[in-house]
Amino acid sequence: MDVLTELGVEVAFGLPGVHNLPIWEALADSGIRLIGVRHEQTAGYAADGYARATGKLGVALVTTGPGAANTLGAVGEAMASASPVLVLATDIPATLRRPGTVRGVLHETSDQAALFRPVTKSTCTVTDPEDIAPEVLRAARLALEPQSGPVYVGIPTDFLRQDAPRLPDPELTEQFAAVNLDEVSHAQSLLSNAERPLIWAGGGAVRADAGPLIGELAEKLAAPVITTFAGRGLISPAHACAAPNPVHAPEVGALWDEADVVLGIGSDFDGLMTQNWLMPKPPKLIAVNVDAKDAAKNYPPDVTLVGDARDVVGQLLHGLRPRPGLAELTERLRRIDEQVRRRIRTEEPQAADFLGTLEESLPDGAVVVADMCIAGYWAGGFHRVAAPRRFAYPMGWGTLGFGFPASLGTAAATRGRVVCVSGDGGFLYGCGDLATLAQESLPVTVIIVDDGGYGMLRFDQDREGLPQRGVNLHTPDFVGLARSFGVHADRVDGFGRAFRRLLTEFVRADEPNVLVVRATLAPPLNTSPRWYRAGR
Repeated sequence: MDVLTELGVEVAFGLPGVHNLPIWEALADSGIRLIGVRHEQTAGYAADGYARATGKLGVALVTTGPGAANTLGAVGEAMASASPVLVLATDIPATLRRPGTVRGVLHETSDQAALFRPVTKSTCTVTDPEDIAPEVLRAARLALEPQSGPVYVGIPTDFLRQDAPRLPDPELTEQFAAVNLDEVSHAQSLLSNAERPLIWAGGGAVRADAGPLIGELAEKLAAPVITTFAGRGLISPAHACAAPNPVHAPEVGALWDEADVVLGIGSDFDGLMTQNWLMPKPPKLIAVNVDAKDAAKNYPPDVTLVGDARDVVGQLLHGLRPRPGLAELTERLRRIDEQVRRRIRTEEPQAADFLGTLEESLPDGAVVVADMCIAGYWAGGFHRVAAPRRFAYPMGWGTLGFGFPASLGTAAATRGRVVCVSGDGGFLYGCGDLATLAQESLPVTVIIVDDGGYGMLRFDQDREGLPQRGVNLHTPDFVGLARSFGVHADRVDGFGRAFRRLLTEFVRADEPNVLVVRATLAPPLNTSPRWYRAGR
């Protein structure tokens, strides 16, 4: 706990168990706020939500065996989305462990750390009480070091009752070598000579706080900026060079097709953003990434600039000649935005109402956390995100059930309102943590879009002419469920005026609340069954 305090950890999420109770005792005197949740998966998602909202270390404290294993889905999402999360788990007492043998100790696993190796940057099981502090510090630093991600530390429970002197802290190492100036010059030459440059920015740019410099570079180049799901809010939607989201709309995708030079910043060009790489490789590609292999794994770059996105973009700006055409670009992007919004209004009027109400009703500073559901896909693709870290979306690993528990962690990190967009199926993954929402009085408004099941899967079956199997669910009275936990709740039909009135009221309340919307939405263009390039 001393190490976590020194690292600036302010909030941790956890579930007590017989093996980890000494950690809870130590937390009581640490000054760190401990939010007790009702399921270990919630602890992992909440730590992820906290990390995404702040850029700081998210901490999940769980107990041995099944307690640790219950976090794996959430940790996998954190890994795929590069969220710095520290999982502190207890393990069975070292004195009872027999190498190579599972003896049947309570919660025993043959190799608990091995569960986490595929979904973390690092795993460690402490072998001596004196190693607890340095291992926790090493792991936390690694979690925060670019490319950030989750780490696991397991501590045998008997070590927690033993005295241990504080050993010297591990030494810090240099994160990046200096950027190759010849490569910077080469990239500047390509950008200066480009006729139709484009900037593609992802989560790495957000984590590096590179938005202002990218906005400046875009204006200098008169280049549109397309952001990935993880890059939402990197520059303001009102910025002169901000392309409407998402690139899955043909009108926006045309910007990529026309570009003769693409500058990719903090992105690995994953399948979800590129429609499984059906987007053609640009004639020239410049990649800015903390990892050269990550930069080249999907589209081979012509130039790779390894380093922190903010530092590299700053170097690209220095001495770069401005290009003409900014006013013309801004006007074109405005027309594209009109075309995209007109398409939504024509194809799915309810989605247009939903998006319009989000834009008009949310107070300044509000954060939207979306789950894997059709309403979440609409928000992920088309909600106008005003600033970095104001939108969270499980499009790293694509874990259903992310939205509600992640919103709890987000709310613990912010002073403003958090709006969770969830479907009826995904919300039931973590509905027990309505108790946490009420107990901690977190400023969360949960929108549950109830279409009676798994609407996206229902769409898939209908599209393929298959019978609907497993997708139509018996769902509870969500309003009654929320109220039984002491959470204010109400319901509306559709996304019309009643929804707008209640959402405006709910997001300005001082208490947590749940708004249930009975509606069925068609999926948007950014869902794989509707990828336009796949149909060509």
